[in-house]
Amino acid sequence: MIVRNDNHNTFDHVAETLARVLPGVDLGQGHRIAERIHNTGQAIVWTGPREPAEHYWEMLDSAGLTMAPLERG
Repeated sequence: MIVRNDNHNTFDHVAETLARVLPGVDLGQGHRIAERIHNTGQAIVWTGPREPAEHYWEMLDSAGLTMAPLERG
C-alpha cells in the first residue's frame, strides 16, 4: 500500500502513525519512510495479503494520511 505526500501532515505525525499501525515498523523506520514520502512524493509502506492491507489502509486513512487506492490483486 502506498502513502502519498501532502501539505497537511507533519513528518512526526506520519512517522508515529506508521509505527503505531504497521507491524514491524518502529519510530525510526517511520521517520525514514516519511522522509522518502516527502522526497519522492510517495512510498510503499506495506505489502501483503489483501485482508490486512484493507485494515491497515483504513487505519492510516482515518489518521489523515493521504493514501493511494489499494490495487486489486
